[in-house]
Order: sequence, then structure tokens, then C-alpha cells
Amino acid sequence: METKLYVGNLPYSFGETDLQALFAGAGNVKSAVVIKDRDSGRSKGFGFVEMETAEEMQTAISMFNGKEIEGRPLTVNQARPREERYSGGGRDSRRGGYGGRGGNDNRGGGRRRGW
Repeated sequence: METKLYVGNLPYSFGETDLQALFAGAGNVKSAVVIKDRDSGRSKGFGFVEMETAEEMQTAISMFNGKEIEGRPLTVNQARPREERYSGGGRDSRRGGYGGRGGNDNRGGGRRRGW
């Protein structure tokens, strides 16, 4: 059985060692990860904790879901499997195109070649 927990609404000051120390009160913590912004390196305010057993996971949910930490009520529940993201086959999904000019569109700068 999956023993990974989603922990939301974390204080931005919380690091992985803080998260691990907090959840150690519910049992053996296999891993604790705080998700950080790729650009700034700052916490996004959520993370994941993996407990040793399903019983410890349930204990952690009971102990910490709704518990206030630094004025923020935590959201703790069993983590759902990560959804696969469709890459779109190289398309730039924000613009609905393939990005760049490419092809023979004859709209850009440069000389037109008479082939």
C-alpha cells in the first residue's frame, strides 16, 4: 500500500528537516520533500512525506490534518499518483503552434530564394 502523504499549506519557512521532524511524531519517516519553485528556489508551500507503514500514515493524517503551524492549518491526506503530462509532440501549447518561423511562409526578413 502507498504510504505517501501530501502536506499542503506549509509555512514558507519550513524546510525538509522541519517537515521530517514534525512527522516523526507519528512514526518512522522514510522521506520528506518540500516542493520549491524552480526559478527562485523558494518553497511553494507544500510537500510530500513518506511514512514507513500504512498505520503510521493514518496516524499522521489524524495528528496533523488541520493542525496549525505558524498560523497556517495544514492539509494532510494520502497523496494521489502523479498524472502523466502530455508533452504535445513538441508543440508550443501556449500559442497553439510549433514555435519559431520555420517552413516556407515567406513572411519574414531575409531574402526570398527563387527555387
